[in-house]
Amino acid sequence: MNHFMLILAYDGTPFHGWQVQPGQATVQGLLSDAIQRTVGERVLPQGSGRTDAGVHALGQVASFAVQAAIPPANLHRALNRCLPPAVRVLSLQAVPPSFHARHSAIGKTYEYRIFPLRSPCLNPRTGHREPQIELDELGTNICPPILAPYVWPCPWPLDLAALNDAARHVVGAHDFTSFAASDPDLTARTTLDETSPVRTITHSAWHASDGLIVYRVRATGFLHHMVRNLVGTFVQAGARRLPPDAIPNILAARNRSAAGPTAPATGIFLVTVDYPPLEPHPPILDPAE
Repeated sequence: MNHFMLILAYDGTPFHGWQVQPGQATVQGLLSDAIQRTVGERVLPQGSGRTDAGVHALGQVASFAVQAAIPPANLHRALNRCLPPAVRVLSLQAVPPSFHARHSAIGKTYEYRIFPLRSPCLNPRTGHREPQIELDELGTNICPPILAPYVWPCPWPLDLAALNDAARHVVGAHDFTSFAASDPDLTARTTLDETSPVRTITHSAWHASDGLIVYRVRATGFLHHMVRNLVGTFVQAGARRLPPDAIPNILAARNRSAAGPTAPATGIFLVTVDYPPLEPHPPILDPAE
């Protein structure tokens, strides 16, 4: 068997998430179809994690193995010819059999992007309102339709300092039960790390960027809906509906009802997945050469 790792980006808008579902368009299903059309083998590529319906990826990682001896560059080109424009393979390489997109991962980074309808959309470099942001007759920022599928048009004025005051409380190792939805795949988890609600966050911060308010979070792993639940809770703090220093008590409660609402899927992006250095792997040569 020849083992491959690929990095792909996708617009999650038209898909019912990553995982294969009967009768639904999913990224995993489309990638499986593309592999079959390319090499004539039906395999189910394994992703670094499931992204939900509407969630986007800039650097999702998947792994799979096929019997066909096809050079990575050829396979890369062929897969992109078979996939729709909403899904692109950014890179593809041969890897050792021990590599697994999910089990080998040691960290992930997500971004969540908010379009503030009621806060000034400021350029962080100049401090001035972005000129491309239009206002309606009430002075509310108008979210451009081309941007709407990729942000949360948040209706409340948000205080960036309060957002960051709340976000800093989750850095470190914590039990994130209060920020986790019930995981439908929990019975399929096989290791203690996968079933434990403890995760270690190494970066958690908000910043303004080109008219958006962006949350960036990096951790050893994430529970189901964890990022969206963190964002929904932090926004309550940013809107002055919740004191930022309430976050430690929410963590300690270990109860989903203690935290805020789940932010919409439209604003979230899987940015990168981290792995230990890969073992050297001999090149796969085309049998015809």
